[in-house]
Amino acid sequence: MQVLREEITMAQAEVVALMRQSGDGAGDDQADAGSKTLEREQEMSLANNAREMLLQDQHALDRLANGTYGVCESCGQPIGKLRLEAAPRATLCVPCKTKQERR
Repeated sequence: MQVLREEITMAQAEVVALMRQSGDGAGDDQADAGSKTLEREQEMSLANNAREMLLQDQHALDRLANGTYGVCESCGQPIGKLRLEAAPRATLCVPCKTKQERR
């Protein structure tokens, strides 16, 4: 989790730097402005993904602490060893996850 926190911090710092750069973009042509916007959006996306993974990790640790890790949050059935090995952050069994994705 420390690695995720460091990634979030780095990505946020890069977003701030990109925001500052975009503010003094007077005179930039459209290609430069577009490149800066793309870089900023990519950094924001990376930071958001890292933040989401950190939240999922914390939720998994909370579930371990309260004894509900490996139990589907929807139906209450065991999630299954192979699914947890493939996706340790999983909170739903395969049938419930399939139902959720169909919606």
